[in-house]
Amino acid sequence: VQLVESGGGLVQAGGALRLSCAASGIIFSINAMAWYRQVPGKQRELVARITRGSSTNYVDSVKGRFTISRDNAKNTVYLQMNSLKPDDTAIYYCTAGLGSPPDYWGRGTHVTVSS
Repeated sequence: VQLVESGGGLVQAGGALRLSCAASGIIFSINAMAWYRQVPGKQRELVARITRGSSTNYVDSVKGRFTISRDNAKNTVYLQMNSLKPDDTAIYYCTAGLGSPPDYWGRGTHVTVSS
């Protein structure tokens, strides 16, 4: 199983980024997918989750700003992040699976939001 994130980077507050996660080695269409984030020294946090039926849920701090979506034909999950804030700065991880914590994790992509 391989999950490869891309799309991270440095952006000013108020800006936008779109993260992508390409999955291989799993039956993508039947898996719940999620994005977590972690700031060094702090607990990791579930940011957004999407089920195989495309139901979504978000942590309160990103509601109305972030959108998770999936393309089963491309085995890819996305996280559109708008109106970014310095508090969104973290390493963002793509995950797959129904476990808690999820069964599979990517290596992460850095997002830095400058004020």
